[in-house]
Amino acid sequence: MSNHQRLDDGIRWRIGGRLEEGQSKVQICREFNLTPSVVCNLWNQFLDTGSIERKPGQGRPRATTATEDRYLSIIARRNRGATASQLSRDLYAATGTRVSRVTVSKRLHETHFYEQESPFSMVQRA
Repeated sequence: MSNHQRLDDGIRWRIGGRLEEGQSKVQICREFNLTPSVVCNLWNQFLDTGSIERKPGQGRPRATTATEDRYLSIIARRNRGATASQLSRDLYAATGTRVSRVTVSKRLHETHFYEQESPFSMVQRA
């Protein structure tokens, strides 16, 4: 798992201001404890667009809406023995949204309903 953290807009603008003032990228990296690529990417974004704010909606769009996620949670609670494949078929029958069993599993993990079994739980206790 990565240690990736998003910089808030205040820090992004402070870095941009210092770069405009002519402070070196190395000094900024040390001051804000960042890698050189982060500062370089911020500066390139500022030169290209005139802004260093994050663009909204980056990333892959979700396959399901919040309403469909709630529906999955409800039908999983009603039928606790249902598999992710069965829930996927139920969602498709009800809403017409086709999702994989992996997506169903991820949505139920987000609601802390569908806990994956740990490989360590298989170990026999003495």
